[in-house]
Amino acid sequence: MSFFSKIIAATIPLVPRPIVGYFARPYIAGETLEDGVRVVRELNAKGIMATMDVLGESVNSREEALDMRRQCEQVLHAINEHKLDANLSIKPTQLGLAIDTAFFEENVRFLLDIARGYDNFVRLDMEDHPFTDSTLEMYKVLRRDYGHHVGVVLQAYLHRTEDDLKDLIADGKTNIRLCKGIYVEPVDISYRDRKKVQENFNQILDLGLRENIYIGIATHDDVLLEHALRRIGEMDLKREEYEFQMLLGVREKRRDEIVGTGHRLRVYVPFGDQWYAYSTRRLKENPSMAMHVMKAIFGINK
Repeated sequence: MSFFSKIIAATIPLVPRPIVGYFARPYIAGETLEDGVRVVRELNAKGIMATMDVLGESVNSREEALDMRRQCEQVLHAINEHKLDANLSIKPTQLGLAIDTAFFEENVRFLLDIARGYDNFVRLDMEDHPFTDSTLEMYKVLRRDYGHHVGVVLQAYLHRTEDDLKDLIADGKTNIRLCKGIYVEPVDISYRDRKKVQENFNQILDLGLRENIYIGIATHDDVLLEHALRRIGEMDLKREEYEFQMLLGVREKRRDEIVGTGHRLRVYVPFGDQWYAYSTRRLKENPSMAMHVMKAIFGINK
């Protein structure tokens, strides 16, 4: 990324909301559950699975957390009602992890009881490093009671992640989403070099596949995709033993190619009235799109 592109991306939070909303439209399903259901139906019609995410994290009160729980509950009911090929992803802090661990556990168990009743699944997303230990420990506890109905996320840019996976493997059957990681973490606990992150991602992936861990391979990076496809072929894995995962609106042509060659792929479908923070983060991660936003602001057509 050029220095100028970095500057452009950094200015995105200053852009008026309507303009951000226009250019972020491909990355979010909309503001309502109905929007999320519509987009998932469209994906399912193309042979693509989904995970639905109610936007919002780091709530500040029990009332907010309970409201998020209610919205997540509605997602699980809607998936069952509309017979969608989808599951639910949650941010632990949106259900109260930063407020009280026992309160968070109560909320997530409430959702997992519903998911288990529908034979569905809830993924605990991974947030920034202050919550890594508590999220993984809670996953271990929940996994013992809910088995294959719950999973977690590991981030390849953290130094600790390979050891975390080994610990999970030793503790029991595991289901992970493996991604690079998006939070800005301290340099002493995270890799900053792109190649090093790629190497760590591939190393962790290889470990998980050797140990028969179910992995959602969450990446848009061709280096990582090609490595994963090669390993899957070498190991002659069945398509039910893994899946690829991508974000809504990102690399759709590549996504369709992967699905077209017989692999399962799940798209992360975010929706909700807290779309602005998510959208600005997506645009900051995509400098070329950020450049289009700035051109629109100043009326530049070239």
